Amino acid sequence: MSTTEQRVAIVTGGARGIGAATAVRLAAEGRAVAVIDLDEAACKETVESITGAGGRAIGVGADVSDEAQVVAAVARVAEELGAPTILVNNAGVLRDNLLFKMSAADWDTVLNVHLRGAFLMTRAVQKHMVDAKFGRVVNLSSSSALGNRGQANYSAAKAGMQGFTKTLAIELGKFGVTANAVAPGFIVTDMTAATAARVGMGFEEFQAAAAGQIPVQRVGRPEDVANAIAFFTGEAAGFVSGQVLYIAGGPLD
Repeated sequence: MSTTEQRVAIVTGGARGIGAATAVRLAAEGRAVAVIDLDEAACKETVESITGAGGRAIGVGADVSDEAQVVAAVARVAEELGAPTILVNNAGVLRDNLLFKMSAADWDTVLNVHLRGAFLMTRAVQKHMVDAKFGRVVNLSSSSALGNRGQANYSAAKAGMQGFTKTLAIELGKFGVTANAVAPGFIVTDMTAATAARVGMGFEEFQAAAAGQIPVQRVGRPEDVANAIAFFTGEAAGFVSGQVLYIAGGPLD
């Protein structure tokens, strides 16, 4: 780091998958990390991975779609670790179904966690960034933003994350805050395992089929996404803002 003060990062949905890999990677970059997830106890493994390696981390339980819980969570992070100036909006859920089978509750749940959650978290953290004249926001989009059968809610949320990101970059840039998005393709996580189950395939078979369609001939791992997030959150990325980086093993239309 180019500063003597340790930056504080928040990673939502940090108990597992991409969020956990990102929290661990940011800690390795010298950040203090707040791992936020719906169940605070679920954050324990990620936190212990960081503290066991000599880093600073805490777990915080919060529903990112609940305004009061978000405000309380950010206040706790500021009190226990310091003012957060890095935010990774990773929290997400799936409620996949074809449009004619999708309930309004399934639509609302996905949009609330992804989009409302990112909005509430960013709004709560941005004051700390503006005060510090430094900030990094990274939002998790997805290749599904381009459209994906059975994911009208998820695709809409992930496309929305891209517009949200570009608007943040415009509004917050003059305060030293950048905003970027990463859009993973096939990454081995609990979510892709759930998708395999939904379409009636074994997860290993599902991965093999996906790898055959990817130019680099393999599926992605959470660490592949964490590596890109680490770049966007770094000191050297101050002139990169409003971008969407697809992490999919090849070009997407």
